[in-house]
Amino acid sequence: MPKIKIVPAILSPNPKTVNRDLKEIERYSDLLQIDIMDNVFVPNKTPQAEQLKILDTKIPLDIHLMVREPSREYLMSFIKANSKLKINNITVHYEACSSIKKTLGFIKKNNIKAGVAISPKTPLGKIKNLLDLVDVVLIMTVEPGFSGQGFIENALKKVTELRKLKPKMDIEVDGGINPHTASLAAKAGANMFVANSYIFKAKDKVKAIKKLRAVVE
Repeated sequence: MPKIKIVPAILSPNPKTVNRDLKEIERYSDLLQIDIMDNVFVPNKTPQAEQLKILDTKIPLDIHLMVREPSREYLMSFIKANSKLKINNITVHYEACSSIKKTLGFIKKNNIKAGVAISPKTPLGKIKNLLDLVDVVLIMTVEPGFSGQGFIENALKKVTELRKLKPKMDIEVDGGINPHTASLAAKAGANMFVANSYIFKAKDKVKAIKKLRAVVE
């Protein structure tokens, strides 16, 4: 089983408070997910690569692109946005890319881990031919686009199936994650747990992260 990773997520960071919040959780976070939305693939829009310019953190980034047909130039805008930041992986959606193998290959050519995400209604079988090309598979446990949605427990069947196929794969779950749902996802075989609302709306963000880690390790 790969290492357990707790992944706080931000959508539209407040320039006045984001770095203070990140310093608070830096020691306790394995990755920081940056959720990017284009109002095309999903009905919501967040700041694009420019938001990376304001970040000051040592937490490696997990960039989740909920974006229709991300071009090479678009991907490079994130890679080049802030040289102080370490990008661990860039994850694109299977449903949003017509040439997904080329997109994943371009990410890896830039010495960045490549991830593929699938929405709740997408069967795992759709990406089985990509599993040897990616480092991370993100199983969405809500419909992509907005934080604070209810957890779709049925999506965990895909986690269980994928863990059997790829025992050493990083399997990430994103959407409605809290101690209860994280525990369910961990039992299914996930090892990466993304949380936005649960962590950043908590009075004590560090305590929230510790609770998550306690139930999945």
